[in-house]
Amino acid sequence: MVPARCAKEFGESGCTLVPGLFGPEEVERLTAHYMRLRASGTYPGDFGGVDPSSEDPLKRFPRMIHMHRWDDVSLRWLTDARLNACMTAFLGREPYAVQTMLYFKPPGARGQALHQDQFYLCARPGNCLAAWLALDAADEENGCLQIVPGSHELPVLCTGKADTSVSFTDVEVPLPEGMAVIPVTMEAGDVFFFNGSLIHGSYPNRGDRFRRALIGHYIDGVAEEVAQFYHPVLRMDGTEVELGLGHRGGACGVWVERGGRHEVELAGDQVSGER
Repeated sequence: MVPARCAKEFGESGCTLVPGLFGPEEVERLTAHYMRLRASGTYPGDFGGVDPSSEDPLKRFPRMIHMHRWDDVSLRWLTDARLNACMTAFLGREPYAVQTMLYFKPPGARGQALHQDQFYLCARPGNCLAAWLALDAADEENGCLQIVPGSHELPVLCTGKADTSVSFTDVEVPLPEGMAVIPVTMEAGDVFFFNGSLIHGSYPNRGDRFRRALIGHYIDGVAEEVAQFYHPVLRMDGTEVELGLGHRGGACGVWVERGGRHEVELAGDQVSGER
């Protein structure tokens, strides 16, 4: 059963942590499975390939994307009944499943600049959401998730250039000075759910431990379109559903100051990420 606290918290904050949704033995099996896959070579979605001799930890252990399209373990996890029960409780209906990702984040790896998932998925109507399973304990030392409380109610914001010395992505959502960014510390087996508007990211892994995470991306079951990269779209029973193609475009939000307060107004270009 989904804790009532979690459903209430997701509705109010756009995110919630469900502790211990996956047991220790399950987490160990998943971790060993993906470490074996990563050691075996490259796969579809490894855009930069694997370079075991690189000084960049993220080239030795690049993230894996869309594993569920060719790996049964990943497909079963993406459509797991426990994940479905949680998201159905949050949304009031089953979601559609569109993506799996595995972040290895070894010691020394860069993080990911602050961003909103909906900027990429372009789910309409409704929103997207993520289920973020910690395969290792995640804290500030090894680069846990960081979120911006209250940002779940914001529209898609215009992006700017990120600092690629600390982020493996080159775009970020800028924040006004003083806006809070807080860590999400997790134990292995915990799942953090959050909607596609919540601003989130992570800092580099400054510790001596991996911070591996298995992520599923989903869209609201009312959605009629999603960006092409996320097709084919699956129901939670694994069957395909036909949806239209979502496109990035239209206005995006920019920060303005009014009466000493920072607010967002739709005044930018979502395609370029600029005003």
